[in-house]
Amino acid sequence: MDIYEQIVQLRQQGRRGAVATIVNVRGSVPSFETAKMLIRDDGSIVGTVGGGCVEAEVWQAAREVMESEKPRTITFNLNQNPKYDTGLVCGGTLDIFIEPVLPPALLYIFGAGHVALSLYQTAKSAGFDVAVIDDRESYANRERFPEAKEVIAEDFDQAMARLTQNETSYIVIVTRGHRDDMRVLRWAVQTRARYIGMIGSKRKAITIFRELVKEGVPESLFERVHAPVGLDIGAITPEEIAIAITAELISVRRRVERPLPHMSWFHSRKLNVDDSKTELEEEKN
Repeated sequence: MDIYEQIVQLRQQGRRGAVATIVNVRGSVPSFETAKMLIRDDGSIVGTVGGGCVEAEVWQAAREVMESEKPRTITFNLNQNPKYDTGLVCGGTLDIFIEPVLPPALLYIFGAGHVALSLYQTAKSAGFDVAVIDDRESYANRERFPEAKEVIAEDFDQAMARLTQNETSYIVIVTRGHRDDMRVLRWAVQTRARYIGMIGSKRKAITIFRELVKEGVPESLFERVHAPVGLDIGAITPEEIAIAITAELISVRRRVERPLPHMSWFHSRKLNVDDSKTELEEEKN
């Protein structure tokens, strides 16, 4: 099987993998420079980098690369380590570079107004596939979003019922009203999406969280919601807000570990329903 074709197929299926490539050879080794092996997320492989213990260690490292989404290089000294002595090699050293194969990051934008239009443009330029969902066909159409992966013009509940989310999905909620935002958020927090963001003020977020907790949605699910959405760069216009949101999407996609100026106030906090009135009063002040 052609490894490159298999990589394309894997990404089209929304699956993960890792590619191991021999990038340097010194001495006699059981393969050749540029030899490649694809390790799929189900553990199956295509190609080879030499077999034996080397391949077993590469397989394990590839699983870790898939999880961390960060590449790494492994050096094998076949001369000095007896565990690589299979009787098939004369000895040598090789470096193997392992890089992750990830499905395209898919951003679902709920709402198709001014912020959604700007977000579609900036997120697409940053490498995200974009799907737009709105219940207004006059807004959710191909004329406004010509290069979107998908444009869905139907009731939010109907659309959400047939959407499948995974760890490479991103959700941004920018509908035209409080009621629709709450409907989408109720569904979103129970998906496997990597990122969930909702536009609006702190007061709006508290109100929606409180109502959903009363309905029985577990409070812990809201800890991963970015609300207000985006990095705090002082954004005001739809275009600026879209840039702030896209910057936050990138930081999540790249797994940035350093502190960032998030607009979200909810991370690492608990929302007690009994305390929500106090929170609302503080917001008013």
